[in-house]
Order: sequence, then structure tokens, then C-alpha cells
Amino acid sequence: MTTGAPKVVEAIPRLDQFDSPRSWRMVGAAFVAMFAVYGVAYSFGAFFKPMAAEFGARRGATSAVFSLTVLVWGLLGPICGHLSDRYGPRIVVATGAIVMGLGLALTSMIDRLWVGYLTYGLGVGIGIACAYVPMVAVVGGWFIRRRNTALGIAVAGIGFGTVCGAPIAAALISHLGWRATYVVFAIGATAILFGCVAVVERPPIHVTVSPLRLGDAIRTPAFRLLYSSSVMVSMALFVPFVYLPSFAHDHGASEVASAALVGVIGGASVVGRMGLGTLADRAGVVRLYQASFLVLALSYGIWLAANSYPMMVLFAIVMGAGYGGYVALSPAVIAHLFGTQRLGTMLGALYTSGGFGAMIGPPLAGMIIDHTGSYRIAIAAALAIAISAFALLIPLARYGPPDDAIEAD
Repeated sequence: MTTGAPKVVEAIPRLDQFDSPRSWRMVGAAFVAMFAVYGVAYSFGAFFKPMAAEFGARRGATSAVFSLTVLVWGLLGPICGHLSDRYGPRIVVATGAIVMGLGLALTSMIDRLWVGYLTYGLGVGIGIACAYVPMVAVVGGWFIRRRNTALGIAVAGIGFGTVCGAPIAAALISHLGWRATYVVFAIGATAILFGCVAVVERPPIHVTVSPLRLGDAIRTPAFRLLYSSSVMVSMALFVPFVYLPSFAHDHGASEVASAALVGVIGGASVVGRMGLGTLADRAGVVRLYQASFLVLALSYGIWLAANSYPMMVLFAIVMGAGYGGYVALSPAVIAHLFGTQRLGTMLGALYTSGGFGAMIGPPLAGMIIDHTGSYRIAIAAALAIAISAFALLIPLARYGPPDDAIEAD
């Protein structure tokens, strides 16, 4: 009788299927899906002030709409990743398209802010969960030689969505109001995601001997370091997406110029996502991941000292570069440490950390601002938390792929 971990016996894919023109079509579909869902999510800063003003809500209560959204997409990531691994990405992404569209449309009709916690938080959160992890896992599974580059390009869609989403939202809100703008976003996001559903395909099957189980992986020291550092950095990461536009507006910038700062973060993140993703094909992916955390942490020192719009732009550029590298390299680090067979499930497990961090960070910053009347204290707290997140990653370089996660690439 043979003992030990089970073997997966499946048809061996042709190697010419990987890194092929067909593979790059999956990258394009993933890029567009990221553009749509994160363009919606990261435009929330443009909606923040008009929603708070209409409902007479405090900053902490209003920011909780966004924080709940991140929590939902983080917690549902493992489920959507598992469903995509098992049934394929199309049905999962299509479900996300429908739910996101309905959530945005219903948010346009709310008469109390707490209702938005349900309509926006669940609708947009489920939409992102159904799109992000499945699409990233698809890209990871279609590549061998150029995997890091492909993943970097795919998640660069988040940056382009951030560049466009917030300024477009601000311009539409000034002409149509925030409610009609949500209707426009509902129609656009749903249509774009269904276009991606028509293109995306399940990746070729990798043959894996003794695959690493999810339960075993999340108990490893490497995963614990990744997870705890991601919780910490997420507490700081989402603060500027919610508060930077209002910070800039309070310092004299126009509504559109204030919202454009979120777009600057997105534009700078594109450089981080694409540049570091390509560099990771030739350099150490873990070291680059650590460097991204350090750049992200140090950027908050610029925001803390900012007293003019150009300094806020500088903060947005530096912060966006670090943020983009962190997001682009997360799938590559997981693939490096644990293999790709369960990439969707593993990424989903890691991304729950972002939900927990987001539930703490922006509401905590809002409470600090409401009680002290100062953004600076909240920014200083974000700086300290981000530096702590980098410190947690320092031991990660000593870990490599476990023997039972090595794929027969």
C-alpha cells in the first residue's frame, strides 16, 4: 500500500499553450476586469463628502461604507478563489458583474447611510471578490516563463482604474449628483465585466505531485508573516483613498483636483505593478516585495509634512509606486512560496487580511480626525503602522518553496 500525500492525475497540457497569444488574451481580460471593479471602488473618495453632507454623517461613519466593502471582498476572496479553481472563472465573474451592478443601482436610491453599508458594501465587495482573485489566478495558471510579467500587467488594470475612476466620478457628481453617478457606474461596470466573461478561459491544468494543502500552507511561518504584515499595511493603505481628497480640499484644492490625487496614486501604481512585475522575472521577488512595503511606509512621511498641493502629488506618486509593487508582487510571492495549483485559494486566503485592515484603518483615522480636528495625528498613526508592516516582513527572505509545492513545470 502506498502512503503519503495524494497525487493529482490529470491530462498533461501541451507546453505551447503556456505563454502563448491565447495566454496574453487572458492578461487583457484580467486587466480590463481590474480596471472596472477597482475604478468603481477607489472612486469612493469622490463620493465621500457629498454623501456625508446629505446624510449629516461623521467621517468615521461614512468611511465605514468603504471599509465594509474591502472587508467583504477580502473575506469572500477564498470562497471565490476556490469556486474558480473548481468550476472555472466564467460563472464566478458573471455573478460578480450582476451583484456589483445591482449594488450600485440600489445605492443610488438609499435614504439612510446605514443602508449603503448593505447595498454598496455587499454589492461592490462581492463584485470585486468575484473578479479579482479568479482573474489573477487565471493569469497565473496560463504562464510559466513570463508569469511575473503577466501578473504585473494584469493587476496594472487596478492602477488605470484608479487613475480614471475618481476624476470621472468627481466630474459626473458635479454635473449629475452622486446618485445618478452610481447608476452610470452600475451600467458601465456590469457591461465591462460581461465582456471579460466572454474572453476568459480556465487555464491549462498543471500536473502537481503531492500538492500543498491550504490548511498546511496557512500554518507555515512564511504565510503567517505575509498575512500579519498585510493586515498592518492595509490599515494604512486605505486611509488616503478615503481621506486624501477631503484633506486636499480643506487645504484649498478644488473638488476635481482633490479627487485627481487618487488618480495620481493609481497612475504611479501602474509603474510599480508593471515595472516590478517585469523586474521580478530577473531578480528576487521576495526582496522586491519587501522594498515595496518600505517605499509605501516612507511615503506617509511626505503626507505628514505636506502643506501644499505639489507635496500631496509627490506623496501620491511615491505611495502609489509602493502600493503598486505590493499588489503586483503578492501573487508572485504566493506562487514562489507555495506553487500555483491552488493559487486562487491561496490568494483568497491572503486577501482576507486586507479586509480586516481596512475595517480598522479608515474608521480609526476618521475617529481621530473627528475627535482631534487634525489630519496630522491620523497620518502619523498610518505612518507608524506601515513601518511596522515592513518590519514584520524582514524575516521572509529566509523562506523558499517547500518541497511538496514544487510543480512539474
